[in-house]
Amino acid sequence: MIEIRIHGRGGQGGVTLAKILATSQHLEGKSVQAFGIYAAERSGAPLQAFIRFDDQPILNRNQIYEPDHVILLDPTLVSPAITSGLKPGGFILINTPEPLETFAKQDQFKGYRVAVVDATSIARKNKLGTKTVPIVNTALAGATAKILQLRLQAVLDAFEEMGFHGGNAEAAKETYEKVSVQGNAPEKIESPEVNIPTARVPGMIEGNVGALPAIKTGNWAVQQPGQKTSTPPCNFICPAGNDVQGFLAALANDHVDEALGVLARTTPFPSVCGRVCPGFCMMQCNRATVDGPVNVRALERYAGDHGNHQPKPQKKRKESVAVIGSGPAGLSGAYQLALLGYQVTVFESEEELGGLMRTGIPAYRLPRESLDKDIDRILNLGVKTELKHKVSREEMAELKDKFDGVMVATGLQKNVDLDLGEDMRSVMQGIEFLNWARKGGIRVEDEDIVVIGGGNTAIDAARSAFRLGARSVKILYRRTREEMPAIDEEVDDAIDEGIQVDFLRSPKRIVKSDKRMRLVCQRMELGEPDDSGRRRPVVVENSDYDVFCDRVVLALGQYRDLSLFPEDVELVKDHAVGGELGETTYAAGDLLTNEGTVTAAIGCGRDMAFRLHEHFTGEKLYDPPKIEENVVRLEQIKSQHFPHEETHRENPIPFSDRKNSFEEVRQGLSSAEEAQRCFSCGVCNNCDRCVTYCPDGVIKRVGDELVFDYEYCKGCGVCVAECSRSVVYMKPLAKSGV
Repeated sequence: MIEIRIHGRGGQGGVTLAKILATSQHLEGKSVQAFGIYAAERSGAPLQAFIRFDDQPILNRNQIYEPDHVILLDPTLVSPAITSGLKPGGFILINTPEPLETFAKQDQFKGYRVAVVDATSIARKNKLGTKTVPIVNTALAGATAKILQLRLQAVLDAFEEMGFHGGNAEAAKETYEKVSVQGNAPEKIESPEVNIPTARVPGMIEGNVGALPAIKTGNWAVQQPGQKTSTPPCNFICPAGNDVQGFLAALANDHVDEALGVLARTTPFPSVCGRVCPGFCMMQCNRATVDGPVNVRALERYAGDHGNHQPKPQKKRKESVAVIGSGPAGLSGAYQLALLGYQVTVFESEEELGGLMRTGIPAYRLPRESLDKDIDRILNLGVKTELKHKVSREEMAELKDKFDGVMVATGLQKNVDLDLGEDMRSVMQGIEFLNWARKGGIRVEDEDIVVIGGGNTAIDAARSAFRLGARSVKILYRRTREEMPAIDEEVDDAIDEGIQVDFLRSPKRIVKSDKRMRLVCQRMELGEPDDSGRRRPVVVENSDYDVFCDRVVLALGQYRDLSLFPEDVELVKDHAVGGELGETTYAAGDLLTNEGTVTAAIGCGRDMAFRLHEHFTGEKLYDPPKIEENVVRLEQIKSQHFPHEETHRENPIPFSDRKNSFEEVRQGLSSAEEAQRCFSCGVCNNCDRCVTYCPDGVIKRVGDELVFDYEYCKGCGVCVAECSRSVVYMKPLAKSGV
């Protein structure tokens, strides 16, 4: 990559010079950038412009601090700042009538290659600008092409592309021939950037105009800029508590392992959630109404699938913890406890770990190898397992004495049932249907299937029946699409696969028939809202009709089983179960909250693990409640600063390949380029617009922090106006005196 910094004054065309050079290299097939620090307050004020070009795509958006070369449009700007950060051996092209020796002998230019050309006279000769204010940019473009060995024709083509005619081409050709260049730089260079020049070209006014002014204009200010970090809406809403902006920033810089490391602080399941999460972060994304939300879910999957990061536990602790249930909450809690150094044993009644992630989510959404990969990350921490071990109420009391702590995360194990009459032989629960489908233990070829419900289980059961060869699949849901709790994309896919969804329909009873099942249904309409906030479905009188089918699948939801606990137990999130089970037994996940998503269960499992840790150590690791006022919303984002680009979608397999196949439907993103669409709301990503546009140059970056020179800052607010993501703000300045 070649990086060039241009120094000039407002009105001389420095920023346009950067655009000319960028256009010439773009026409040569290179990736380019060109931007500038504009003289926001006055013409003639010092400005800087920058250009990058490379054969590879350029991802860096920061100001250039260590240029390969420097171009000086005005010799009165010569100062130590000109060579600041300049790489040894780089060119310094100066627009000046002075001979090369005037500058080449100066100490501050030792170690660099100086080039001079009288671009001002050549610009006047070709009538570029006016006699008093000649425009030298096109002339200097020719000289730059000569010293950097760029094709002059590419520069001339850039003029044509940008609409520059008249004497511009002749001026560029003349400077190309007349530029004087110093010989090669010496092999050894002794810190040239700190040398003080022994001579300099006189300025337009007395003094060094390349330095800060003598008057400390900070005295003029009534307010001052500052830097703050606010909460992005994606971070605010994520039930798992992930640092969404943080891992996206890592991916945007192509640091996949680092991105996985950011996620691993809060979740062991990036590959799982990257496939099955409803995408709460995407629903809140500030970019959603601009040109489409950032595809965070797919990017989390990308980090989980392509990243390499195995967390290491802290120093081993003496306490041991039993975790009952290996769903997302139990394994999330086990993961965090193991990271903290606890000895953890997970008890699971099934043959494999994963809970409903394994038994209730079909492979076309969550392949087994992806689930196993995330679970292995947990087991690699030393977590022990007891499979095919169903804990009873009696054993629960024993575990509390055998282990120092117990976490119960058994989920929602009881299914909501529906009495459809006497003939229930062909009626089965959705979770049961999905588990049998996973094991290959059910056949539905040439059957007409009716699924009752509107959640993810209903959609999964219907789409699984389609893949198992059912003749037809129909979903009955008693509300409308708007109230349907299933993930929107999954509902869309089901409809696209040919599954019929009948809204405002409810089953009433099964009527016996010698040949086929006759399901009597009734039409519904929406009444007043119920406790869930959704409008209550009400039966339409005299609306019965028949649906003939071979099998009915109920997917009406689940509820918790409290048989492990003593009678009258009360499960509360902010403290232990208590009572007979003491102060070291905690519930977690859907058993505690009934939130119903893998993502929420992960967050709850982590929180309850931290509460157990607090009981042992007094250390509070769980996050305090998030404050809505700290969230950055779209109206605080300068969306106009960002180019419009549609959301990158995952590649789905064709519909023709889905019948009779449980191959994963979405094939994932081919790269992490989508992460670059993130606005980074409320979090500085070092774009340096504030530094670039500050008219007085009183802002600089030190590491990840912005440093404001308040002695010279007039409080004009340009930095705030140019901050794209609401990081720089103005604070009142208390004044003393009258």
